[in-house]
Amino acid sequence: MNRPPGPVDGYAHSLYRLYRATALLLILSGLFHLVVFAVDGEPWNGPVSWRKPVTFGLSFGLTLLAVVQVTSYLRTGRRLRTALLGIFAADCVVEVGGITLQAWRGVPSHLDMETPFDTTVSMTLAVGGGVLAVLLAVFAAISFRRRPTGPAGMALAVRSGFAILLVALASGAAMIARGVVLTRTGHQEAAYSSTAPLKPLHGVSLHAVVVLPALAWLLSRTSWSERARWRIVAASVGCYAVAVAAAGVWAVRTY
Repeated sequence: MNRPPGPVDGYAHSLYRLYRATALLLILSGLFHLVVFAVDGEPWNGPVSWRKPVTFGLSFGLTLLAVVQVTSYLRTGRRLRTALLGIFAADCVVEVGGITLQAWRGVPSHLDMETPFDTTVSMTLAVGGGVLAVLLAVFAAISFRRRPTGPAGMALAVRSGFAILLVALASGAAMIARGVVLTRTGHQEAAYSSTAPLKPLHGVSLHAVVVLPALAWLLSRTSWSERARWRIVAASVGCYAVAVAAAGVWAVRTY
């Protein structure tokens, strides 16, 4: 019989519910700004548009929701997992909050150093991106250090999801680094356009940690054999890797 959760376990479960609620609020923020975009009628593309609070709210919300769930399959201490997720959730709120603030102010959220305030926001988002990269790299390292638990194919899905997610983090860091250099050298417009080639690679690889574990979980609800489910997950990982590679080739060719 399972032992009833003690005070520490109950506190951790409450925090996990808080993290999930935070993820849902970020998703709702993205959907709300989609309505704002539809009503406002401003262009979707460009450094100043409602596209950013929409896409970042949805992306960060889904990623946070997925990471909270996926990390439950990692073989690590509850306290460490709870602490890392807390920092991750707070960082997601800071990132989406900064982007949303700048959208309502009608100024770019990234690579904008026109005023001291805009510079502070831009650098905060850049540092926040670095914190996200470190946290997700730690989760990835944990997943490869000890085999994740879960149904057939889940270990492969979790490890592959985190590995591909690191590609998204690397491409995001490359976009920020190149943009900052161009901005610092007085090429503001070039800084905004310089990120375009890497955006497909960043977007595709960002959600592997959502898609692949979700597939493994859905397959666990079927009556198929473990071997069949593992093969489907493996094939899906291969297809996802091909898509990421194609986006990478496109980025190199158009850079």
